[in-house]
Amino acid sequence: MLHYNQFGSGEPLVILHGLFGSSKNWQSLAKQFGEHFSVTTVDLRNHGSSFHDAEMNYRVMADDLQQLLQHLQIQPCRIIGHSMGGKVAMVSALKYPELFSKLVVADIAPVSYDHGHTSLLEPIMAISLDEVAGRFDVDNALKPDIADPMLRGFLLQNLAKEDGSWRWKVNWAAIDRQMQELTGFPDYESDWSIHVPSLFIRGENSDYVGNAELAVIEQHFDNCTIETLAAAGHWLHAEQPKQFFDKVIQFLA
Repeated sequence: MLHYNQFGSGEPLVILHGLFGSSKNWQSLAKQFGEHFSVTTVDLRNHGSSFHDAEMNYRVMADDLQQLLQHLQIQPCRIIGHSMGGKVAMVSALKYPELFSKLVVADIAPVSYDHGHTSLLEPIMAISLDEVAGRFDVDNALKPDIADPMLRGFLLQNLAKEDGSWRWKVNWAAIDRQMQELTGFPDYESDWSIHVPSLFIRGENSDYVGNAELAVIEQHFDNCTIETLAAAGHWLHAEQPKQFFDKVIQFLA
C-alpha cells in the first residue's frame, strides 16, 4: 500500500508529486487546500516512504492509486498531479474514470519527453552511503556534477538516516532502468479520450507544454481548460504557490 498523509476536512482531494519528489513537497499547499477539502498527499512507489519495487511504469502506478483509493474509501475524488504525478493521474483517469470527479495536471502532457536525468542519476548512484558521515558529505560529492544548489537540495530531501545508517528513499536503480517508461506515456489506441473535467496548468517559463503538447491535450481531453501561470517554470506550484492555489481552487470548487 502506498504511504500517504491527510489534512483538513470536506470532500476528498488527492495530490501526486513528481519524479524524485515526495508528498512532503506539497505539505504547505496541502494544508491550504485542507481548509476546503479532505486532502490526501501520496508517496508514489519508489519514492518517499512508499515501498520499493523493481517495476516502475504508469499502468502499475495507476493500479497502486486505485488500490489506495479503495482502501481509503475516497472515491470519487478530485486529483492534482505534477509532472510524473500528472501522468499517473491521467492514466488513472483513463483506466478508472469512475474514481475521479475533477483532474488537475500541472506542467506535463500525455506525450514522451527527452530526458537528461542520466547526469543526475549516475553521480547519485556512484556514492557509497556507508562511507559518508552526513548530508554535507553527500552534498559535496554531488557538487562537481550537479552545480545547482537548489537542485541538490531537492534531491537531498530523499536522504534519510535510519538506525544509524544513511539511505535513499528514492529507488534510483529502478527508476534508472525504466526512465524511458517514465519520460514516455503508455501506447494507447489513437482515439483514447478522457471525459473527466480537467484543468491543465503550465508554467510560462517551462518548455514542457508548448503548442504541440497543447494540441495533444485538446485531442484527448474533451472537457479541459488550459491555464498558464506567469513567471513560473516547471516547478510552478513551488515558484508561484499563491497563483497556483488560486487557479486550482477556482476550478475545484
